[in-house]
Amino acid sequence: MSAENSGAQEASSSRHLRARGNWSRRAIGALLVSATVSCNQRAAPSGASGDLEWGTVSGELTGTRYSPAPIISRANVKHLRRVWVQRTGDWPIRVGEQFPADRTPTRASAAALPSYRFETTAVMHHRMLFVATPFNRVIALDPSSGAIRWTFDPRIARSESNPEGFVARGVAVWDDSLVTKTSPCATRVFVTTLDARLIALDGVSGLRCEGFGRNGEVDLTYGAGILGADAARVNLAVTSPPAIVQDLVIVGSAVRETLGIGAASGVVRAYDARRGTVRWSFDPIPRGPAAKSWRHWHADDAKDVIGGNVWSLATVDTERALVFLPTASAAPDFFGGNRSGRNDYANSVVALRASTGEVAWSFQVVHHDLWDYDVAAQPILAELSRDAGRVPVVIVGTKSGMIFVLNRETGVPVIAVEERPVPSSDVLGEAAWPTQPFPVYPPPLLGVGLSPDSMFGVTDEERSFCRAAAAALRNDGIFTPPSTRGTLQWPGPWGGINWDGLAWDQERQRLVIALKRVAMAVRLHQRSESTERYAPSGIGEELSQVGSPYVATRVPLIAPSGTPCSPPPWSLLMAIDFGARDARVAWQRPLGTVPWLSQYPQHRAWGSLSFGGPLVTAGGVVFIAASQDGKFRALDVDSGAQLWEHQLPAGGQASPMTYVLDGKQYVVVAAGGRSGIGAPGDWIVAFALQE
Repeated sequence: MSAENSGAQEASSSRHLRARGNWSRRAIGALLVSATVSCNQRAAPSGASGDLEWGTVSGELTGTRYSPAPIISRANVKHLRRVWVQRTGDWPIRVGEQFPADRTPTRASAAALPSYRFETTAVMHHRMLFVATPFNRVIALDPSSGAIRWTFDPRIARSESNPEGFVARGVAVWDDSLVTKTSPCATRVFVTTLDARLIALDGVSGLRCEGFGRNGEVDLTYGAGILGADAARVNLAVTSPPAIVQDLVIVGSAVRETLGIGAASGVVRAYDARRGTVRWSFDPIPRGPAAKSWRHWHADDAKDVIGGNVWSLATVDTERALVFLPTASAAPDFFGGNRSGRNDYANSVVALRASTGEVAWSFQVVHHDLWDYDVAAQPILAELSRDAGRVPVVIVGTKSGMIFVLNRETGVPVIAVEERPVPSSDVLGEAAWPTQPFPVYPPPLLGVGLSPDSMFGVTDEERSFCRAAAAALRNDGIFTPPSTRGTLQWPGPWGGINWDGLAWDQERQRLVIALKRVAMAVRLHQRSESTERYAPSGIGEELSQVGSPYVATRVPLIAPSGTPCSPPPWSLLMAIDFGARDARVAWQRPLGTVPWLSQYPQHRAWGSLSFGGPLVTAGGVVFIAASQDGKFRALDVDSGAQLWEHQLPAGGQASPMTYVLDGKQYVVVAAGGRSGIGAPGDWIVAFALQE
């Protein structure tokens, strides 16, 4: 997709279809335009005895979102209380507005900024808590009180033309082993920005690190394999923090693939952590050995094919010195006539040698992507217990709702994968790949298709509307290519499994998944055709796909009231056990509720649209916010039973984290919503056991 979800904002050459209807319809419409050590190693604690850090956005370089902290447990989590709260200052508020638990910012103020998404996860390192805001501001907090130690503002432009809206998922920290601990920038905080800069800050003072790039920053729109530099200044953004291995800072990018020709390339680069100089670069679009998989390929056309970029989080295996990249689709998203073939390296996990950037292996989860099925979730490094011992693996969750388990050293599937026939394209100039990979188990978590008869509606009239809308679309099951008639896409480009989706409990051999369940309608149009009437519920998005014969439109398949036509639940929290021979669903439950549907007795079974991932702890607790009702929940990792909940001051569309400081365990979550889901705001909220 354009960068990270079906809601990337289009250039001036694209226009959004007219919105109409009530607030709930506008909320879903807003989503369209809003829209890392070995497995058993952990960052060393610092400070007082008993401290336990959360050293990366995912807790550790392996991406597990797991903490060995046992203090908060299933037995005592009901005594969890809010212990401090801090506001970042990003969100416009009324004069005198405070933080009483019963008040939230007004939804009317949400229109002040386009696509505001507070998706950050804090990092705790050396007794400091580091947070990135949607405007790329970095705030250092006292982890015991929430008091602000310092702030840094890169001063990005806050205009409605920002191609990615406003989002930042966190920062990365690094200790320089060649200097004393008291030297300036001995600990560095790296922040990437929406205007494509990499900035190094002193972890103690928040000042720029002299000697890194120019004035402490590197301009990512220049050099090191970037094609289309003019386009890069407009179309290149970075929304996720870099991965750090040894003394390298590895940076991906968000590229607007829906734009087509004229967007920036998706090159991944490694920078020297001390000086900011480029050490290596890797372009996922084959301008080298993998070009044979792109049958329609000419050297002169290289500048016209972009994408394959890494907008999500990379993962690092320090023992093997490998970096695992989750790559996006090639451009444009919904027509591949200019990029025939499998499109190797796109829609893949690509393992690079950290020292050189050379490809060690790659595994593609979607061939010749026509559905915006980027690899959005961070790959997880785990060890599976088998009769022959522990097998090091990479676990990959996909937007199509599939789980692939690969040997970490070779990329060969540890759990068998079959190539199965899928529908062909009926669009002139398109050649869909005839098969797609399917893991033998677990089977696809969303099944392999929806029938018109399965469509939902809160009333008989809405159910009839949804069934008629689905029946009018081409619908041959999962991987039905986009068509000029219109195609029912299940799951839609939000997933399945997106950037927020996975956590791994190594002790229990259990994967916890936040799963989205919303269908979309995708249609291709000749460029001379009007697209205004092709949004079934009056909302939608037009995607320019420059350089292709077709403009694309996409819209969530929703009823007039704004409820999804997809059969509920619209999101699930689920756990999968990886036993000695297979992988089975241990439990699953709807995630959250939709507040404006509370008048229906069965609304708790419907779940809600959700963005925000799970956290698992050694205490046997799963923490997750994510849902439209703004609640933060704790569940039993063994049974899925809810143990505790707390109403946040704004939407919790972020993944939580935890740390232990002076023998006390804290759980921290960002509460600021996401355009179209949850109340907006700018809170960081911390919880601990009542003393």
